[in-house]
Amino acid sequence: MADDLPLSAEFAAADEAKWLALAEKALDGAPMSRLTTKTEHGVPVKPLYRSPDWAPDASGMPGMAPFIRGGRATNDPYLPWDIRQVVAHPDPALAADQVLEALERGVSSIELRVDAAGDHGVVARSAVDIQKVLNEVKLDLAPVALEATGASTTQGVELAALLAAAIGARTAATAQVAFNVDPIGALARTGALPGSVEEEIAQAASFARDVAAEFPKATYLRADSRPVHEAGGTEVQELAYLVGAGAEYVRALMTAGLSADQACSAILFTVSVGADYQVEMSKLRAARRMWGRVAEAFGASGAGMKLQAVTSRRMLTRRDPWVNILRNTAACFAAGVGGADIVTVRAFTDAMGLPGKLARRLARNTQVIAQEECSLGKVVDAPGGAWAMEKLGEDLAIAAWALFQQVEREGGLAKALVSGGFQTGVAEARGARIKAAAKRKELVTGVTDFPLLQEEVPSVEVVNLPAIVRRAAEASGRAPAARSWFSLKGAAQDRATLADLSRTADDDGAEAEPLWPIRLAEPYERLRDLADQRTASGRAPKIFLAALGPMSEHTARLQYAQNFFAAGGIGAVPSVGDAIWHAQAVASSGCSLACICGSDKRYATDAVEAAKALKRAGVARLYLAGKPGELEAALREAGVDEFIHVGVDVLASLELAHAELGLL
Repeated sequence: MADDLPLSAEFAAADEAKWLALAEKALDGAPMSRLTTKTEHGVPVKPLYRSPDWAPDASGMPGMAPFIRGGRATNDPYLPWDIRQVVAHPDPALAADQVLEALERGVSSIELRVDAAGDHGVVARSAVDIQKVLNEVKLDLAPVALEATGASTTQGVELAALLAAAIGARTAATAQVAFNVDPIGALARTGALPGSVEEEIAQAASFARDVAAEFPKATYLRADSRPVHEAGGTEVQELAYLVGAGAEYVRALMTAGLSADQACSAILFTVSVGADYQVEMSKLRAARRMWGRVAEAFGASGAGMKLQAVTSRRMLTRRDPWVNILRNTAACFAAGVGGADIVTVRAFTDAMGLPGKLARRLARNTQVIAQEECSLGKVVDAPGGAWAMEKLGEDLAIAAWALFQQVEREGGLAKALVSGGFQTGVAEARGARIKAAAKRKELVTGVTDFPLLQEEVPSVEVVNLPAIVRRAAEASGRAPAARSWFSLKGAAQDRATLADLSRTADDDGAEAEPLWPIRLAEPYERLRDLADQRTASGRAPKIFLAALGPMSEHTARLQYAQNFFAAGGIGAVPSVGDAIWHAQAVASSGCSLACICGSDKRYATDAVEAAKALKRAGVARLYLAGKPGELEAALREAGVDEFIHVGVDVLASLELAHAELGLL
């Protein structure tokens, strides 16, 4: 059929010179460099990539070293990647129900998030609790991964002992488990470890060596760059951290007696993926490129990277959370097409609390639809050979490699975290990102742009946490005889709890500045909360928008001002007329804030008079939408307090508006 319909024959061969000519004409004299953007770390992204940017087959073949195109030569036609869903309900019994619900409805593996305090995960304090959650799961068919979080973040090996005791010897040989012990990640998240970094990493490596014979189908350690991403770091910093953590663990594993190939295959690599799928797909490619080089340096021969991608939390919003579905879908696309082995889509209500049934369903169905209806994953390494993806992936890898080498010169990632040097770079990136969000240069649809004041709020799970915690097992006093894996597992089999197994911090415990997570929407959401409190009392905050001239002149700036103030929860009262009309209308509106909206030409003739009239009518703070230009002095003298336009600090302006309204 394709031979009978040669559609490509209808198009002339592409001519780059013609494209350049058209681009220059559209730019109207501006330089071509204006079309080149940059990633968060400053890596250039060109508007057009051509064959000279990338040599054919420079990345090799899928399933072959250096594994840039992924670790598989072919994809499973029915499950191109592992669909993994997080279960974090504090109640073990309800968590067990959610595990079965997920597996019965399209999920292929489970990530069990455990928090002994119950604030962020399942209250599983003993092997019995974990057994209760996983009782109906056939671990030879459905892999289970652990994530220690909240109060349990530094208890990775102890939690692994509980899981091993819960599984038992009969099924251990066939169990597909990811223990995900990650002391470096625990240090990055909490800023502290019970022992020194060297001691904690050595214990993790010894655990991996000792448990491998019993659980041959498992992965044991996790190199997880999510702390960097969620703290506001750049894609280059994420990559350097990811590969740096992997290198630390391979060194420790080889010291513990594993071969290079065994050490590399013992690690699960985990990254966050955002909605910019060009950058995110290139980031995954860069990660595999970098790790291929590291594995080769260690002497590994067939060590492809087992890669899990988790949709970003920092991009999610508590306000208008329905838009999160689109963000998650874009991130899922990037992860699946980018070649992740495992993909986890967060619930669209993740920023609001524990996900309800709808949120869990959408999280898994996003992937099911991507695989079964969109046929994503049918083609192995679909971006392979695309000049843009290949070149950007290489550029990211080169930039990240330089940072990775710097970290290695400092003695490795763990020492770089303890010294604080790595966190300094992340803090700079975080500050720039927060500033960009404040100025709406980094947009958050539904919050900073196109905010919806009358939103429909989805439900989240409501739990009686005190009752769940009261039912949880307390320390039994069955402490392990030593810190070895066999002692920990033996104590867990003897009904020891997580508290029994865990060591208390000593004087040599590692300390570091933690990488605190952020969400870009949070500062705006706080303002929205304050506005909602006022609205609930019957006095909704609002601003009077004084439109000058006909609709064709004022519409653009009227809509800009309306969105500008709605981002802070301040509703608009639009009015169209002259200065006299606006003075009368604002007095009856009850607004103490007003903003003049119109064209530059109209401002030259009417803005000064309108400003004076609005001030005389009692407006406490007066804005003008647009840059004032030569009229600034006259407009300020007439009463304009602030000019709002692209590039101003929107968040600071909204905070001043809130202060004027008495909301702060």
